[in-house]
Amino acid sequence: MKEYARTERIGTELQRKLAQVLRTEVRDPRLKFITLQEVRISRDLAHAKVYFTCFPTCFPGDEGGVEQEHLLNGRLAGFLRWALARRARLRTVPQLRFIHDVSIARGERLSHLIEAAVATDTAEP
Repeated sequence: MKEYARTERIGTELQRKLAQVLRTEVRDPRLKFITLQEVRISRDLAHAKVYFTCFPTCFPGDEGGVEQEHLLNGRLAGFLRWALARRARLRTVPQLRFIHDVSIARGERLSHLIEAAVATDTAEP
């Protein structure tokens, strides 16, 4: 039995290639700290959702990576798809849709809340 589904293998490969393109060919300083978390591809390989985060934080003044998401889903999406087509050995390259992944920020917030609750619980007799 296969360990990974074909879509997962292709998603992992596209994630590596996309990260390479973003690192070497995209010169926009607003996308300097983008980290790709996951690429999920539809079963028919026509669409791909690319989840990303910004480290250490998103562009100053931009809450939630809205500006980066807008840039990546705009004109840059076509360029990234074209760059992937040059690097990936696929018959068709999926349409890319970039989504800012808030799970890490949400996890940090929950961790701080738990730590604060434990600290107040141990402070009371």
